Amino acid sequence: MKLSLLQKVVTVICICVLFNTNAQESNAPKFGKGLFNLVGKDNTFSMNISARMQFLGTTQWEASSGLSNPESNMLVRRARLKFSGFAYSPKLKYKLELGLSNRDIGKASSFTNEAPKYILDAVVKWNFSGNWVLWFGQTKLPGNRERVISSANLQQVDRSLLNSRFNIDRDMGIQLRHKFNLSDNFLVKEAFSIAQGEGRNVTTGNLGGHQYTARVEFLPFGDFASKGDYKGSDLKFEEKPKLALGFTYDFNNDAVKNRSNQGSYMANDIGFYSTNISTVFIDAMYKHKGFSLMAEYSNRDAKDALAKNSDGSLTGDEVQVGNGLNLQTGYMLSKTVELSGRYTNISLDKNITGKGAENQYTLGLSKYIVGHKLKVQTDLSYTDIGFTTNQLMYRLQVDIHF
Repeated sequence: MKLSLLQKVVTVICICVLFNTNAQESNAPKFGKGLFNLVGKDNTFSMNISARMQFLGTTQWEASSGLSNPESNMLVRRARLKFSGFAYSPKLKYKLELGLSNRDIGKASSFTNEAPKYILDAVVKWNFSGNWVLWFGQTKLPGNRERVISSANLQQVDRSLLNSRFNIDRDMGIQLRHKFNLSDNFLVKEAFSIAQGEGRNVTTGNLGGHQYTARVEFLPFGDFASKGDYKGSDLKFEEKPKLALGFTYDFNNDAVKNRSNQGSYMANDIGFYSTNISTVFIDAMYKHKGFSLMAEYSNRDAKDALAKNSDGSLTGDEVQVGNGLNLQTGYMLSKTVELSGRYTNISLDKNITGKGAENQYTLGLSKYIVGHKLKVQTDLSYTDIGFTTNQLMYRLQVDIHF
């Protein structure tokens, strides 16, 4: 049986780890903290190796069919390996995350990338001075909060429709991060990014322009416990109210995809149609004594949303411009059980996309056996699309993270 390139790489890494114990000190962390840690004898590098899996079952009904003949699906939603630590100095950190499931790998584009998209994150982070950190590589852009929250730490089975329609996801480029205190408790975080603008794992040249992203966050009551501003649910039961407000502006110059750096390429008779696309995100996270609230608003606009050929005729593609709103809340009924609810509205420009508004209502229940590291989550969603098509969806998911 032939092994894929990724399988060969993973096999080599495992063999190196097993047979180089004379060169490193190895210790197994507790559950949820990685499979094991490696630290060089001279303390010039470290590596934490972890793995996680999500198993998802979904059943969907169309109201038009009288809730009969449901469609069911079971899959490995996510299966990932992650390597993180520092190299040479604790001020130079790195992260490598590989996706192994079909949904992780995604579909390669015939335009720019015929290879499977195994790499999710491949980034180095250099703390070159004080609170200034320079990132280089492929990773998530500083976009909407829900997208930056790891899929391992979600409050419900998966992210909202707002995220799937508007997020700017991962890209290749550089980011500059900084934070400072306005007072003893008031914390401000900033992030600036310049990226290629076509998403992750693009192997050929940049077809359009570049993508520029700026984000600022205000935490008036101080930082959250255990980075809780980027984790779903208030598992830490914040003793005092904690609030984070985030504002992001993203500009993709001469974008060639219909959702900024995401979605489909807009091909025309001479190659690709390109236009300037702007995306705005406003979001908030609040937590206090087991109660959590996350709110997000998004807006996407384009200089000319209708894709055209060289003679001005329409190609049939268009930029997905419009607005999105997501409101999500949860309450810990006990230290391990949470009830959550979510409302999402998607309003694309009907004159351009020809699509009506979408409204989705979701009720979720989660059992946290070992926090987000081992949990069972289930939810029920009702969706109306343009007030003409009604859908009902039930999901059950099991997460395990070593």
